[in-house]
Amino acid sequence: MSGDEMNPAAVAQAVEDIQGDDRWMSQIWRELFSPLHALNFGIGGDTTCNVLWRLQNGELDNIGPKVTVVWVGTNNHEHSAEQVAGGILAIAQLLTSRLPKTKVVVLGLLARGEWPNPLREKNVAVNSFLRSWLPRLGQTQFLDVGAGFVHSDGTISTRDMFDFLHLTASGYRAIAKPLIDLLLQILEETPEEKRASLV
Repeated sequence: MSGDEMNPAAVAQAVEDIQGDDRWMSQIWRELFSPLHALNFGIGGDTTCNVLWRLQNGELDNIGPKVTVVWVGTNNHEHSAEQVAGGILAIAQLLTSRLPKTKVVVLGLLARGEWPNPLREKNVAVNSFLRSWLPRLGQTQFLDVGAGFVHSDGTISTRDMFDFLHLTASGYRAIAKPLIDLLLQILEETPEEKRASLV
């Protein structure tokens, strides 16, 4: 996109939680993420526009997290890969400017659909843009959690994604492992921090 064009995937827009299925409020969340005092601000069906709207309208007020994880973009059906990546970049830029002491982890979009398809290809392109763009932000890093979901024949198993889009419990465990490893690494205190907390 040229610098003069407006990116529709980077325009704030409100959303309602119409699914209300609490996928992350599962045993996996309670077991791995709750001990880290993590909060989940995600809403099923979110797009980059919805997340931006919430971040610009109070969701960042009165919080100071050590780490923020961003996982959004697969629902931006009407946007190009470059627009979706631009929307995710806008979210990361907003987080780094409003929360300068917070590390930002952006999760890569997963493959989707039982067989290779244009939406899967778009998500691969989004991830490629993010790998290139996010390092420029400094305190932001990209984490690809999609390894192993696509089999050698190009298919995705219902054991991982029951409808070839939404994760099963084993699918969530597969993405949780590299994420929790990275979060624990980021949250590990330096010796100076440990000494300061004892004083």
